[in-house]
Amino acid sequence: MANFAEYKDVWVFTEQRQGKLMNVARQLLGEGYRLSREISKDTRVCAVLAGDGVDHLVDELYAYGADVVYQIDHFLLKEYTTDAYAKAMTDAIRTYKPEIVLFGATFIGRDLAPRIAARLDTGLTADCTRLDINTANYVEYLKTYTTASTDGISGRNDDNGLKQTRPAFGGNLMATIVTPNTRPQMATVRPGVMDPREKKQGARGQLIRVCAQLSADDIHVEVVEVVKAAKELVSLTDADIICSGGRGLGSAEGFRLMEEFAAKVGGVVGASRAAVDSGWIDQSHQVGQTGTTVKPKIYFACGISGAIQHQAGMKGSDVIVAVNKDPQAPMMQIADYAICGDLKKVVPEIIAQWDAES
Repeated sequence: MANFAEYKDVWVFTEQRQGKLMNVARQLLGEGYRLSREISKDTRVCAVLAGDGVDHLVDELYAYGADVVYQIDHFLLKEYTTDAYAKAMTDAIRTYKPEIVLFGATFIGRDLAPRIAARLDTGLTADCTRLDINTANYVEYLKTYTTASTDGISGRNDDNGLKQTRPAFGGNLMATIVTPNTRPQMATVRPGVMDPREKKQGARGQLIRVCAQLSADDIHVEVVEVVKAAKELVSLTDADIICSGGRGLGSAEGFRLMEEFAAKVGGVVGASRAAVDSGWIDQSHQVGQTGTTVKPKIYFACGISGAIQHQAGMKGSDVIVAVNKDPQAPMMQIADYAICGDLKKVVPEIIAQWDAES
């Protein structure tokens, strides 16, 4: 069991690629700020910035809420490699002992976080959709909801335990997981779930430069070339407008209409799990609890019944427009605007009217 008193602060691995900060880093800084203030007024949210020549991102991290930036700068961190980043992060965590460490559930975060957790012999909860601090009688929480041993912490009523909630059993229920006996508490969080803080230009914080003890011998792979995918990349989390199709489209041909719709309104194409499972569209378009969580300004749900798993991934949208033949479909009940009719007639009409109304 770790000595909890040695661990403090909330760390956020602020992912950057080719010198550009990823949106998930801004979102996690906002969540880390909230969690740190719930723990205590003395707890800080700290951004961990790893890379080579990324000094220009420090002020941006302050602007999005970082009290402290730990900058790990090394030429071997220019391109992401599992070996280099895992060693640099593990060494930093062992030195500074954060209480909580958060990663985005991206390709990089999902690769990096479990390797660090294994080296630190601590727990990791993947793909979280909610995080909470349990500051009220943590021991009773453990006794009631888990089978974890409370030996050695029976006298502690405020352990700042991180309650990590994620979908389980294919998204049919939500599981809340705790790390009662080890530190740090680690989690990966789905992009698009958390809200970033409002950017405050000119905000300042503390900069701590971390000397990475890295050599070429630590890295067992070589990045020869970075080749971007030839196919069009879907960026659901960044889209202001999403045009999603479901089983009601009838076939893969139906998504041609959704592509036309998205092109007209300046959005991207989304899909329900049913459409993806039917092989009509690639999984990268999937919205929902087992897909991508989104918060666009406008979400068009065309031919989507609105299963609870799908709603969980898009209910944070500013405006929801549903098009469905069934007026009793769950999606029609939660929509801001519900259009009852054949989507193959309604959507072309919206396309035709879009320019006239915009």
